[in-house]
Amino acid sequence: MRHFDFSPLYRASIGFDEVATMMDRMMASDGGQPTYPPYNIEKTAEDSYRISIAVAGFAADELHVEVKERSLVISGRKGDDAKNRSFLHRGIATRAFNRKFQLADHVAIKGASHEDGMLHVDLDRQIPEALKPREIAITAPASKPAQVVDATAVN
Repeated sequence: MRHFDFSPLYRASIGFDEVATMMDRMMASDGGQPTYPPYNIEKTAEDSYRISIAVAGFAADELHVEVKERSLVISGRKGDDAKNRSFLHRGIATRAFNRKFQLADHVAIKGASHEDGMLHVDLDRQIPEALKPREIAITAPASKPAQVVDATAVN
């Protein structure tokens, strides 16, 4: 396991301690990350993303998408209809799953759709106006009137 020293970051910035915590969490869970179901993360526009998950065999009502505490949680649980069926070969995995994605600040879920065995979750990054870059006008100082010295006041 690798360990990163974030002390230079702490010396030059304020409020980035959660970045170190997130990096530690990602490095700790890197080895045991489940591979089922497979998924893609796609950037569809400047501030838009799409997560596509292969959910073959799942109906829309067997899938759940929720956001809690800046995490997107996608889970699926198949009904009990397989008990009444006899398979000669079973190659389509329909086991229960739970996928969790960390969301950055200001990322919102736009919607989810289920089509052709794929679950698509669309996300948008919505930066508030107060955080968007803005140009500050530079103004010249107002000219001061010239000071006139009274000649009689000086010797």
